[in-house]
Formats: sequence, structure tokens, C-alpha cells
Amino acid sequence: MALSANDAFSAGKRRQRRGRRGRGALSEINVTPLVDVMLVLLIIFMISAPLLTSGVPVDLPKAEAGALQNQNEPITVSIRQDGSIFVGEQEIPFAAFTPSIVSLANGNFEKPIYVRADGRGQVAILVQVMAALSTSGFHKINMLTEGGGPSSGPAAKPAAPNPDAKGQ
Repeated sequence: MALSANDAFSAGKRRQRRGRRGRGALSEINVTPLVDVMLVLLIIFMISAPLLTSGVPVDLPKAEAGALQNQNEPITVSIRQDGSIFVGEQEIPFAAFTPSIVSLANGNFEKPIYVRADGRGQVAILVQVMAALSTSGFHKINMLTEGGGPSSGPAAKPAAPNPDAKGQ
């Protein structure tokens, strides 16, 4: 019995010899560990993202105005229904409100200030806070509301010319 050069046994031996002599570069990368790590990171961020929105709980009134574009690190002032005032997450009495806001802004009166007030709270306290901010020298005072509130009505249509008016 004669064996040919294309015999299965001899071909296997040749492959072994070639593999031992010159080991070539591995042309495939195993991406399974990368995918596993990325999925774990995705799950971690999906769970932790809602927890990052913390603050003083207030029930914002609804309005039709659009959202503001993000600006550089605004100062947030919150007013609860009971009239307590918070700068960030720290409660501050109204008597110490103006000095604490000015010191927090480091003299930068162009820094945006967001005022969040409970819709069921007293309007007098909100007006006092807004007046204190304005008299302190701040120019970018913004009122935060939730969207989807009652409409201020349809847009006003221009008045039609009066056919009875002559020469006007």
C-alpha cells in the first residue's frame, strides 16, 4: 500500500511542523471580555443616573415656556411650601440669604441663578427672594417650572382693517 503526498496523516504532520517553526501573529481578538465589561458598566450607569438628581423636593408649577440651555454652573435657590429657603441643599434664613448668595457667587453677578418655588407656596416669599437677588446685582435670574401647564391662550391675531375707517 502506497501513501500519497496528499494523505491526511502527512498533511497533519506538516501543519505541526510549520506551526512550531514560525509562529504567526494571532489575527483574531477575543471581544467577549470587553463586551462583558461594557454591559456591566452600562447597568451601573443606568442604575446610578437617576440617583444623581438629588435636591430639595418641591412641587414645581407648570408653564408653557421652553427649557433653558445649559450654562456654566448655576446657583439653585429653592423655596418650599412652608416658606423655607434653600441655596443648593442648605437651608438659609431670609436674613442671611443675600450675603450667602453673594459669597457663593464670588462676586460674579453674571452667574445664572435658578429659582425653584413650590406652586402651592406663598407668592410673597418668592417676590422677596427675587427682589433680594435683583437688588444684590444679579442679572441672570431664572424661574424654573415644569412643562405642560395651562396655556396662556392662543396667539393674538393682528386686527383686521376696519372698512368703515376713511383715509386713515
